[in-house]
Amino acid sequence: MKRIFATTLFSAVLSMMAISAFAQSESRDEVLKQIETKRAELAALEKKFLSPSEEDRAAYPDFLSQSDSGLIRLLPREVYESESYKINKKTIVIRGGGSYYSFLLRTHEYGDGTDVGLDSGHLRVGFAGFNFGIMTNLGNVPFEEIMPEHPFAHFVSTYSPPLKEPEVRSEQMRFGRGVTVGDTIYRNSLPVEVNSTYLLRSIDYYAKENVMVVLRVVRKDTDGSVIIVWKILKKYPQPEVTRNKETAQSTLDK
Repeated sequence: MKRIFATTLFSAVLSMMAISAFAQSESRDEVLKQIETKRAELAALEKKFLSPSEEDRAAYPDFLSQSDSGLIRLLPREVYESESYKINKKTIVIRGGGSYYSFLLRTHEYGDGTDVGLDSGHLRVGFAGFNFGIMTNLGNVPFEEIMPEHPFAHFVSTYSPPLKEPEVRSEQMRFGRGVTVGDTIYRNSLPVEVNSTYLLRSIDYYAKENVMVVLRVVRKDTDGSVIIVWKILKKYPQPEVTRNKETAQSTLDK
């Protein structure tokens, strides 16, 4: 009897453990579904938070109906992007904190193809590796009038990006310091000025993108975010850089 009771008890314990394990597994699946739902809800909320207002859109109905144009909000990186060691209360989960944008991919998510960013009151272009860019502030001129053939656009429009690594590195530093052509300064970072029109050239060797964009800062919001209307003026052949053998080998060895 004792053996029968012990066997029965052991079987019952095993059954309860199996039921418990199944219930736990089922519960974790439910939690995962909740996480996926919350992520989708969060993504929708972030998209809404990043969107310009309806009043902003209503100001440019004809322009926004054109191809390769748009209206975006850039958030200040120092306010909304989380750091590896610090998560602030205003953190935006999307990579880059909503402070970056790709004109070709039409996404705020930071990565290959990112063309422009907002950081500490400055617009920036060129962010990682070989990538770099050129910007100039044309002042309070109608952005609709700026075309690749416009005299103001000549330097940016006709610029030929280097295809060898040492020359790319040199150009990165050169535009970091600033290049003056005539009375115009070209840099990879410029202060944000409302009602100013900017020309931007973004050269991304990783995403193989090479575009010229005209953009205008039309408004600055109370949290430091800026509303920008933009249009791609020209798309160039995809750039490919030739790397130094030493640099390439050192990358492979890591």
